[in-house]
Amino acid sequence: MDSDDEMVEEAVEGLLDDDGLPHGLCTVTYSSTDRFEGHFVHGEKNGRGKFFFFDGSTLEGYYVDDALQGQGVYTYEDGGVLHGTYVDGELNGPAQEYDTDGRLIFKGQYRDNIRHGICWIYYPDGGSLVGEVNEDGEMTGEKIAYVYPDGRTTVYGKFIDGELIEGKLATLTSTEEGRPHFELIPGSSVYHFDKSTSSCISTNALLPDPYESERVYVAESLISTAGEGLFSKVAAGPSTVMSFYNGVRITHQEVDGRDWALNGNTLSLDDETVIDVPEPYNHASKYCASLGHKANHSFTPNCIYDPFVHPRFGPIKCIRTIRAVERDEELTVAYGYDHSPPGKGGPEAPEWYQVELKSFQATQQNYLISAGGTSTETGQSPSAVERGKLSQNLFLAKMESQRWGKHWNVMASRLLDLVGKEWVGNMK
Repeated sequence: MDSDDEMVEEAVEGLLDDDGLPHGLCTVTYSSTDRFEGHFVHGEKNGRGKFFFFDGSTLEGYYVDDALQGQGVYTYEDGGVLHGTYVDGELNGPAQEYDTDGRLIFKGQYRDNIRHGICWIYYPDGGSLVGEVNEDGEMTGEKIAYVYPDGRTTVYGKFIDGELIEGKLATLTSTEEGRPHFELIPGSSVYHFDKSTSSCISTNALLPDPYESERVYVAESLISTAGEGLFSKVAAGPSTVMSFYNGVRITHQEVDGRDWALNGNTLSLDDETVIDVPEPYNHASKYCASLGHKANHSFTPNCIYDPFVHPRFGPIKCIRTIRAVERDEELTVAYGYDHSPPGKGGPEAPEWYQVELKSFQATQQNYLISAGGTSTETGQSPSAVERGKLSQNLFLAKMESQRWGKHWNVMASRLLDLVGKEWVGNMK
């Protein structure tokens, strides 16, 4: 599309005028293998039309005198979408971009196909970047801000291409026509990008995260023998980011090859990296820059681990609620150890987890039996194996229901083929 050669017409399907030019509704295929379907007037695109590019992307809108004018929709090859304003075929004006899941990822202006002016970049985790981009359309400057998921707490200062160089705590007080207004917090600490390595957890291990500090605290766990736990400072609704899980970055091979006793605070980040909070950093007196590692395990958790792009720590995980939590409620997550027998799955769960799992399964089975464990059709009780499967599946369904907000009856209906409709119905 960058040269005249690439725009040479190879084939035309549709009506032609007396000069042999496309006229009316036509499909034109170019030498680049790009294709345009739309209305032509004597060889020029005029009216609604759509480009189908060789890489799988598309561009649709209204053409005037062979150029796209007004609102256009560009769909990337991966399914992401840009809704923009075009002048003479180039992006000039307001635009919004969405990822493949339909989530807003950019809102701002373009000038001559380059991002311009005040722009917002939105992350899937709820955080965002805002500021005036440079001449290359990058989030580079002295007045850029990272906005935490609450839409209020910010780190404001110098960024280069979206990476925090030096910033201070500020409050986003208002936004007028896309332009944010900030109020700097007097006496704020200075924050820098501080991504951990395999040997350094943080260059300032005792500098708390300002967002996390408002939402959680560490105290003695309510779970027997669990030691310290993570508690909510405030009441919070479902899907609220409460805490962050930063740590040194090591490989899965390193984790698998060492003694289980050293893996008490490991959390898989992706297929290559594991986050770990080793001794002595599991003590708040040595490390309190993030507190997510203090959350204890529960088979009925109120939180989950979720990916998060942090302005200071980079790609990590956060602790996000899956239901509403009260002030001073302990925050728990499901550690997700493999339940398979040794050698038949992932790393074997530690002994304490296996003990808790057996206790949980026994409790669930007793509950199911007391709730009415016979089929009204057959009068026969399900087998112990079936009860065990149902117990675990009911729990998983409940967790999925809490996370995604689906109705419990819909989730439970997936289990009907296990032991019979009436019996499962009694369990609800």
